[in-house]
Formats: sequence, structure tokens, C-alpha cells
Amino acid sequence: MPSDADLRSEQLYLDHARRQLARMRDRVSSLEAHSGDAVSAEALAAALWMRQRALTDDGQSTLFFGRLDVAPSHPVAGDAPRLYIGRRHIGDESGDPVVIDWRAEVSTAYYRASRADPMDVSVRRRFGWDGGRITAIEEEHFDDGGVDEEPSQILAAEIERPRVGPMRDIVSTIQPEQDELVRMGADTTVCVQGAPGTGKTAVGLHRAAWLLYAFRERLARQGVLVVGPNRAFLDHIGAVLPALGEVDVRHTTLADLVGADAGVRVRGQDTVEQAVLKGDARMAEVLYRAVWAHLVEPQEPLRVPRGASVWRVSVAEVTAAIAALRRRGVRYEAGRALLPQSLAHLVLVRMEASGGMPDDRVQDAVSRSAPVRAYVRSCWPALTPAQVLHRLWSDPAALAAAAEGILSAQEQEVLRWRRAPRTPGSARWSPAAAVLLDEVADVLTRTGSVGHVIFDEAQDASAMQLRAVGRRCSTGAATVLGDIAQGTTPWATTSWEETVAHLGKPEAEITELTRGFRVPAAIIDFAAALLPAIAPGIAPPSSVRHESGRLEIRQVDRWEVALPQAVEAASAQPGTVGVIVASRQVSSMSAVLADSGVEFGLLGSDRGDVAHRVVVVPAEVAKGLEFDSVVVVEPAAIVAGEADVRTGLRRLYVVVTRAVSALTVLHEAPLPEALVLSPESESEVV
Repeated sequence: MPSDADLRSEQLYLDHARRQLARMRDRVSSLEAHSGDAVSAEALAAALWMRQRALTDDGQSTLFFGRLDVAPSHPVAGDAPRLYIGRRHIGDESGDPVVIDWRAEVSTAYYRASRADPMDVSVRRRFGWDGGRITAIEEEHFDDGGVDEEPSQILAAEIERPRVGPMRDIVSTIQPEQDELVRMGADTTVCVQGAPGTGKTAVGLHRAAWLLYAFRERLARQGVLVVGPNRAFLDHIGAVLPALGEVDVRHTTLADLVGADAGVRVRGQDTVEQAVLKGDARMAEVLYRAVWAHLVEPQEPLRVPRGASVWRVSVAEVTAAIAALRRRGVRYEAGRALLPQSLAHLVLVRMEASGGMPDDRVQDAVSRSAPVRAYVRSCWPALTPAQVLHRLWSDPAALAAAAEGILSAQEQEVLRWRRAPRTPGSARWSPAAAVLLDEVADVLTRTGSVGHVIFDEAQDASAMQLRAVGRRCSTGAATVLGDIAQGTTPWATTSWEETVAHLGKPEAEITELTRGFRVPAAIIDFAAALLPAIAPGIAPPSSVRHESGRLEIRQVDRWEVALPQAVEAASAQPGTVGVIVASRQVSSMSAVLADSGVEFGLLGSDRGDVAHRVVVVPAEVAKGLEFDSVVVVEPAAIVAGEADVRTGLRRLYVVVTRAVSALTVLHEAPLPEALVLSPESESEVV
């Protein structure tokens, strides 16, 4: 059993680690970005700045959270019989490790060692801390022949610690099954089905950090992209990777990926029927045909004057040159750029046949000549995605030709504009149309790929949205995260196999996390009552929390009394409070809180709020977020706000599983039937 002397000794070691980290940062700060040119100097200065930022010490967290005492058989036993595991590597003046990065291979044993497989570890220590000081020590001995010990109290306390501000990292609490997913190879695409609170988002973010550590040179060059459902979600998770020392990872929403980031102004809206059809995978072939339908069959031979001669290329030869480029599978714009060279080559063949000796310079000059450029424009016109889609939705004949054998006449009618905009620039593109514009852009010019994409809440993506994400990792891999039971769009997936196929990663490894660490048992059991109605094939998660949590269900007579009381009671406990309401009730319930003097913030799909303890959250924004206490207002209204009952119940499932410690459900209308507690259950509700 660790003694007080052990506690003092470990605190002294923490102080030593803090001094070494400060020394490392001072060393980086003293370096100057000198290089042979301005561009390289700027890049070096940026790299030094990021390195300084990664070495920042906030003074409030411990620089290590665990220690391994390794057995004599361990490969590093002779050099370092004690290994301190922390968020980042810290070395001393001679280069010896003071703290080992949690991502290092040797750290794997901290997460996976057990009595059944000690992994050459004799003792594992966990440290409890508060305000940057070590306050507790726990030990697990793997070499004493004893039985399995009780679950770690330090681990439980860290998991159940109140949430303040944005999402935090879980490096000290990663479980063995999570660690296996985090450390899967860079070329492996993994799809994680995870019930609420199983840590799938954390797994994805920590996987990004591990990949950037293990494959630094490759992924720093290719890039890592995190795609989330909305801006509020990105604000919530935005502090995790910087806390792990990774500050150069791009975060974006799926909407921005194909909208604002791509220069597309989204100003329109679709009906549900239109949005579902535009998200259908069949649209990919329709758009491909629509692009290539712009090729015009040449009617006249190409004539190229040069000097006293006029060189002629027949229609048949031009047609053959175009066909040859098509067979190569080039993108539309690449083919358009290559055609002048193909035609110029045919001209050079004629020059050589007549006794001339043209070289490459002559071919280049011919390819850039006005007659060749004009001829190419006439048969292979330049296009923009907006031009293609504008013609498709405006011209019934063009749509019928592109959709023949793919879409029915009725479906084509759904897509066509009733009143077409005069120009592509005046079109009011909808979110679903922005995805189609992105698809067209890829037919025109290949979309760039990053090294790895972390795609969260993927269950809500349409087939065409999945294709858009898949294009961004066509030469890399992806980590796909989601929960089929939380699918709340009309096109939500029913099969992960189908999802990864649309993503272009049919070989992906599909796995499931079922142990819940965030949501306590009372709340997850309450929410699981909805599963038979919303996702019959999904197993309910099992909570491993020590505390069962607090669940209160209360019928309301007067909202102006009940809601402020519930928020006040929730605010009396540590941590954040989320008041989740149906969209149409945001204004009225916000007014109730304001009139009662409650200070609160308001989340939206385009913004987060880390400044207020209490926030009002529209139900459709809640996905992926977490609060210590949640007050759910009028479940029936949340269900009724969706297109159908199943989607509404799925939305409600998301909403009631946002609570980390306490859930209060306030209702005036009857609860949905699936949530009506039995008399035995009602007696257990706080």
C-alpha cells in the first residue's frame, strides 16, 4: 500500500518533470527561424511556434497520470525500470525520458496489462490529482499471485469528474478495448458503432493524436481532418487535440466541407422528398453522365495554319483522340487540358510525313495556337459545377438523358426547378445541392485527399455525403464513428456495411463499443427502453459507472415555476447544465428562464458556448454533446418536431443520453409510450 512518503516522493518527481518541461520550452523559445529563403523561414517559424504551444504547461494538470514498474524480462528493464506515462514526452538534459508519451509503444502496457497478461509489468500505479498536485496513489500488482482487485477508484473518479467547459481528453482512462482501436494502423479504416457514453468520439480524437505521433512525417505532410455534425459539436471537442499536443488538425462540419469551405453559398432549402432523392447514391451516375454530356461531337475537321501550309486533322481522328482520353478514365478538366496536345501530335505526324523535322517546341506551339484552342472549346467546353447542375435542373431533356434508366419520370419531376434561376450564380443552392456540386467538382477535377479523416456522427450522412467525405481520404484511411440508434435524418443509415461502401472503404473493420463510461446506469436504462422501437438490432449498452446517477421525471402544471426550479436544482450540483428543448420551444422556454433571472447561454448549430454553465440547447443540436445535468423539456414536442415517429424517438434517445450525472424530464403532455415507466421502475426514480 503506498505510503505518505510515496506521495511526497511522487510529488517531487512531478516537480522535476515540470522543471524539465519548462527547460524544453525555453530551449525552443530561444531558437530563431533562419533559412535560405523567406518561405522556408516562415515554415520553420510556424513549426517552432507549434512546438512551443505543444510544450505549454497549464500548471493545473499532472504531467503524468500513471507509472509502470517493469519486470526484469521487460525490454527496457535495465535502463528504466520505472516508466512514467503522461500526455507528452518530457526528457532531461541528457535526453533520458522523464515522462513517456502515452502514445509510445511502451505505454501500451499501461492500458492493457492485466493479471492474465501482465505484459512484463510487475506494478501499475495510477495517480489521483487536484489543482496540479498528486493527491492519491493506487497500485495493481501483477506478480504476487493474488486475485483480481477491485476496480480503480481513481479511474472511476476521473471518469465521473464534473464536466466544465469543452470536452476533455481521456488519456488517463482509456480502456483496453478503446486502446486497441486507437492504435490500429494508419492504413486501416475502422468503423465504430458505439452507444451513448461508450467513448467513440474520444476514441476517434485520440486515434488522430496517436496516428500523428506514430506516423508523424507522413501525416503531417498529408494532413488529418476531423468532420463533425455542426459547429457546436466542434466547439465542444475542439480542446481535446490541442491538450494532447496536436494543434495542426483541421476541424470542419460536413456542411462546411462542401459549402463554405468550397466557396458555395447555401441559401435554399429542399423538401424532405427532394433532400432524400438528392442524397441517393444513384445521383452519382446521373451527375457523371450530365458532365460528360457536355462534349460536342466535332462536325468539321481541325485546320491549323502554320507558315505557308495548312495542316488538317479529320473529324474521325479528332473523335478517336477524344475517345482515347475517355478510355484513360481522366477527369473532365484533365481531358480538356490534354486534348490540345493530342491534336498537336496529330499535326506533327503530318509535318513529319511531309519531310519536316518538328520538335517538342513546335508541338507545344501548335497546342497553344488560337485555332487549336478554339476547336477544343467547341467540342470540349469549360465547365463549372454550378453550370452543370443549373442545366440539369433547368432543362428537362438534359435531365431525362442523364437519368435514363436510373431515375423514374416522377423522380425527375421532383428534382426539376419550377422556376429556373436565370444564371448559375443566382441559384439558391440547398445543403443537399451543395453535396451534388461537390460530386460534380470531383468529376471535373479530382478532389484532394488527406492522410486520415475522423468522421463523427456518420450514421446521419446520406450516400452522397459519404462519397464527399470518402473523396477526402481516397488515398488515406478513415475512422468512422456513430450509433445507428441515434440516426435522426430521413436518410440515416441502417447498415455500417452500406456506409463504408459508400465511403469507398468496403474493406473497413467494423466493431462495436458497448461499455458505457459517460452515462450512468439509471439514465442509460431509461433511454434503452426506446431501442426496440428505434433500432431493434442494437444491443443496449451497459454502464460501468460506480454511481447510478439521478433520474427524475416530473409532470408540469406551470412551466414558469417548474423549469426554473429544475434548472436551479441542477445548478446546485457541480458541472454544466443543458436545458434541451424542441426547436419550436426554444424562444418560449428561454423567455421563462430569462424572466426568472436564470443566467444562461444559447447553443446553435453554428455556434457553441463555453462561457455559461447553463445553456439552452435545441434538440437537433444536442448530438455529440455532454452535460453533467440535463433538463429535458416536453419529450412529446421533441418527438413531434421530426418528420416521423421513429426519427422523433431517435432524437429523444439522443437528448436523454446527454447527461453525465443527472437527468430531469419535465412534461406537460403524456410521455411517449416507450418511456412510460412501470410501477416498479417509478418507485426507483429519484
